[in-house]
Amino acid sequence: MTGTGTGTDTGMDRGGGTDMGTGAGALTRRRYLVLAICCMSLLIVSVDTTALNVALPDIRADLHASVSGLQWVVDAYTLVLAGLLMLAGSTADRLGRRRVFRWGLALFVLGSLLCSLAPGLGWLVAARALQAVGGSMLNPVAMSIITNTFTEPRERARAIGVWGGVVGISMAAGPLLGGLLVQASGWQAIFWVNVPVGLAAMVLTTRYIPESRAPRARRADPGGQALMVVLLAALTFGIIESPHRGLLSPLVSGCAVVALLALVALPLYEARRSEPLIDPRFFRSVPFAGATATAVCAFAALGGFLFLTSLYLQEVRGMSALHAGLCMLPMAVMTLLFAPLSGRMVGNRGPRLPLLAAGAGLVACGVLLARTASADLPLGVLFTGFVLFGVGFGLVNAPITNAAVSGMPRAQAGVAAAVASTSRQVGSSLGVAVIGAVMAGATAGGGLRDAAGFQDAQRTAWWIITGCGVAVFVLGAATTGRWARGTARRAAHLLEEPADAPPAPASRPAPHSARTGGKGTAQ
Repeated sequence: MTGTGTGTDTGMDRGGGTDMGTGAGALTRRRYLVLAICCMSLLIVSVDTTALNVALPDIRADLHASVSGLQWVVDAYTLVLAGLLMLAGSTADRLGRRRVFRWGLALFVLGSLLCSLAPGLGWLVAARALQAVGGSMLNPVAMSIITNTFTEPRERARAIGVWGGVVGISMAAGPLLGGLLVQASGWQAIFWVNVPVGLAAMVLTTRYIPESRAPRARRADPGGQALMVVLLAALTFGIIESPHRGLLSPLVSGCAVVALLALVALPLYEARRSEPLIDPRFFRSVPFAGATATAVCAFAALGGFLFLTSLYLQEVRGMSALHAGLCMLPMAVMTLLFAPLSGRMVGNRGPRLPLLAAGAGLVACGVLLARTASADLPLGVLFTGFVLFGVGFGLVNAPITNAAVSGMPRAQAGVAAAVASTSRQVGSSLGVAVIGAVMAGATAGGGLRDAAGFQDAQRTAWWIITGCGVAVFVLGAATTGRWARGTARRAAHLLEEPADAPPAPASRPAPHSARTGGKGTAQ
């Protein structure tokens, strides 16, 4: 195995993929092929999420689920994903990113098949959890592969912009595709689309993505992993169950105490370990810490937005799944257009402007729809709010990702990307839990078709989304200045691997290379 010139990463194994020629042109083609394959994993995960939200009313009717049951259909995935992302990132850096990526694809495909066959709500929730085990091995590992493939900062920012654009594509395709599938074949069909795309990605990964590792294997941290899972599970369970059991019930109060204890214990425990699951030194970088908090706020807004609008359009306004998907297109199209623009803005001018604009877009959406919330809101006003949300969310993803991985040693890329991805999933889970709890509490007497109760819940939910937008704006202003960049440089220096760190063991050449005689290009 040949390392990079920096000595901070092992690079790509020479036997890891099919030769695509020699020279700068071939190297560029290989890089963008790797980017395309990694984006396939993001596509199936994102389409699955957006399509699922459109299908929630049909799942509710078919499986006789309550609002809290629907919350668990969504949050069973995001909770498991958030709890395992850090482990997946460090495991990929240790065992090989391509290997872990393929495992993730296989488990995600299997989980999708089981979701489509689930006979009841409990089985569906369990299958979603299995999906999440596979999903935890996809996006952060794919981002780590991209980070180690595109090593020049401006080129990397553009690649991350493409990555963010895939989120927009999934948002545009997910609701519409989900609506078509639900209307044609039922909610089970939304999980079928993952199977052919996942299998194709597995074949292409084996053939074209060379193996790569961090130069020194990180040891597992089961204690930190357990504390993180306990923290997220207790917090989310308490929020979801609070409308039905009461805030002062023994179960909800116990969940709050357990979550608080885990929150206090996690940083204390991690600070005492030589190789923690979450290295506290990452958070000495103000841009990194700010990106983490921004991801939680932005994706809380997204999770709540999708959950709220899907139920509102179908349960209150009486739309079909297809019509609801069409109504969400303005938000999706704006995300699709502004995500790559944000990547270019980050590459040319830094993350400050897109973060400020993103916060402003989310705030404008939240204020507009909170002040006009009603069961028969004119579609023009609704679509204006959706456009504003799409602009804001489209701009936010690229600066989050760029701040998380830029300036960090490439050997830590898997862990850094996993922290950012974990923050996204934590935010999404909390958004669904909090806004779902508001809706469940306000409509407990008359159900979702209680127009007055739903209108009150809807107004509260939009003010929560407004608060998330304000937080994005403030964090963008506070964490992108000269002082913040200085803290990032100092944190990166602390995280640099020692010069005499032993290299990771070379991986075996892929069987395909023996047949072709090709050699992967070291990145």
